[in-house]
Amino acid sequence: MGQCGITSSKTVLVFLNLIFWFVIILLLVFMTEVAVVVLGYIYRAKVEDEVNNSIKNVYDEYNGTNSNAQSRAIDYVQRQLQCCGIHNYSDWQYTRWFEETKNYSAPISCCKPNIYSCTGSLTHPEDLYQEGCEALVVKKLKEIMMYVIWTALTFAAIQMLGMLCACVVLCRRSRDPAYELLITGGTYA
Repeated sequence: MGQCGITSSKTVLVFLNLIFWFVIILLLVFMTEVAVVVLGYIYRAKVEDEVNNSIKNVYDEYNGTNSNAQSRAIDYVQRQLQCCGIHNYSDWQYTRWFEETKNYSAPISCCKPNIYSCTGSLTHPEDLYQEGCEALVVKKLKEIMMYVIWTALTFAAIQMLGMLCACVVLCRRSRDPAYELLITGGTYA
């Protein structure tokens, strides 16, 4: 009879110990998420600087072929974001591709989709997207970063709720007296 009482109090102690470690692990994950949110918010301004440096390098590597990853990336971005060049369509005249091809035009990916006769010629700027890609890429990246920050905050709130519930269980269990055996008619209940 006494051994059952010892086993149940050991079980309660193990249970409390596991909940304690669960709270500690949740707290560590929570602190990591908070650090990610804070750093993401602080460094989101650096996104613009990184895009500025990277986009110029990518535009310099453009050669207009599908075998070139930079060319495919620029064509894709210009079509998807409906933009042309870094700041505007005239940026193409300062690229190596413009000088090497000597066709004095922007890539076809700069052409508006409703203009079927567009050749990318800079002499017909009305056929081309007017806005540059840099500002749009920065805007999209900042939007994505905000989604990541809000998602991390949502998970952090859920974890906070989990930690609160575990702490309530820990506090209540530590105040409750140890389980006692109920004896009725010689059988254990």
